Amino acid sequence: MEYRYKPQGVCSQEMAIKTNGDIIEEVKIIGGCAGNTAGVSHLIKGMKIDEAIKRLKGIPCGTKGTSCPDQLARALEELKRKMTA
Repeated sequence: MEYRYKPQGVCSQEMAIKTNGDIIEEVKIIGGCAGNTAGVSHLIKGMKIDEAIKRLKGIPCGTKGTSCPDQLARALEELKRKMTA
């Protein structure tokens, strides 16, 4: 399944997530800190959705109250809801 998400409150503009069942196959983050977003994308490749959410949710970026990893966790939560609907 492929899912696109528009993050809020961060520098990145879009997240494209490709999954096979509950396994993350690929994540592309457009915008944001290139090295950090590429690193996070590569680290969660092959990971189960629930594990990625658990590791990324709640990570702040400065005083923003959210971050690209946190927004990615929120995108994965939305994707998970759509998969079970």
